[in-house]
Amino acid sequence: MRRRLIQSTLAVVLVVIAVFGVSLVIVETRTITSTAQERVDTEAVRLASIVDTRLLGDQTVNASALRDQIQGDRYAEIRIPGKPVIEVGTKPTGDVISAHETGEEGETVTVQEPRSSVTREVGRTLLIIGAVALLAVIAAVLLAVRQANRLASPLTDLAETAERLGSGDPRPRHKRYGVHELDRVADVLDSSAERIARMLTAERRLAADASHQLRTPLTALSMRLEEITLTDDPDTVKEEATIALTQVERLTDVVERLLTNSRDPRNGSAVTFDLDEVIQQQLAEWRPAYRSVGRAIVSSGKRHLEAVGTPGAVAQVLAALIENSLMHGGGTVALRTRVTGNQAVIEVTDEGPGIPADLGARIFERAISGRNSTGIGLAVARDLAEADGGRLEMLQTNPPVLALFLSRTPPPKPSQDSGLTVR
Repeated sequence: MRRRLIQSTLAVVLVVIAVFGVSLVIVETRTITSTAQERVDTEAVRLASIVDTRLLGDQTVNASALRDQIQGDRYAEIRIPGKPVIEVGTKPTGDVISAHETGEEGETVTVQEPRSSVTREVGRTLLIIGAVALLAVIAAVLLAVRQANRLASPLTDLAETAERLGSGDPRPRHKRYGVHELDRVADVLDSSAERIARMLTAERRLAADASHQLRTPLTALSMRLEEITLTDDPDTVKEEATIALTQVERLTDVVERLLTNSRDPRNGSAVTFDLDEVIQQQLAEWRPAYRSVGRAIVSSGKRHLEAVGTPGAVAQVLAALIENSLMHGGGTVALRTRVTGNQAVIEVTDEGPGIPADLGARIFERAISGRNSTGIGLAVARDLAEADGGRLEMLQTNPPVLALFLSRTPPPKPSQDSGLTVR
């Protein structure tokens, strides 16, 4: 492209120079020739006037007296009736420019000038025109190179940007070139880069969330299946299998919830449900894990509370809090329920050392973690709570108290008749 731009610009300049240069040469040649003829005509008139003056004053008219009146390499021939021809200068050979003038005394004056003088002057003019044309071509080439670089370099940058996007590097460059069309393409590429970056971030976040959220149900399911393999009691097998099926259903709900949140985190289907059922289900699921490390998990507080939300999402939030206490806390873990205003509150606390002062409220940020954790559990739990219309807060650091707030007011039902009936 750079070469084509230079060639096209140079071709245009050469055409312009050729058209105007040829016209200028023709005009200048005619002007120089006309000027030379006028000089010779003027010289003939002047010389005839001198001869008339000398004849009227009875002065001598000869070549010696008139030699000083002839300039340059001109030749003059004076014919006076009754006298010999007077020649002044060297008679030129070849093509000449001549002028004839007749004086008042009947004499005839002829002045000649070699056309070579006109040719030399035309040659100098052509040399000047050629030099100017050459400078114009050089300037055109430099300008063409500059313009080609100005247009080709941005296109190369844009091609590299597009290639980076295709290779999975979605960082926008925010580089502009001062050309409206190219800047528009750069804007579109930057917007695409930002969208791709958001999509990749969402995909990575979904993968991380899925890895974290599926780990606990799969661990619990694995423990139930191990219980089944270690017992021969049909009743125990049936009971454990029933619990395992419940956990499979919860695992399915976790997957569906993750996919729903990855598309639109506000698409939750909130309903009114009994908090006791969700809490008891979590206690039953986590007691084996706590017993295996010599710890206990209990519940207390107000019973038969109803809250508005998605039971599966609330169960995932409680599972994240219980697992956090299992990994980082100590002693007995307690789930307490209470009512504040129009909200139902579930508090999760333990007897451990508490939340480090340098973490504080940052425990809900992604990539902020304690020892041996991924740093996304509580962040995912807060996202799930907010997507379900609630909120997750840290009420106390030592002993640690994390609270899930849920609304007790059912969401308004959409109106069945949203338009006007015209009769």
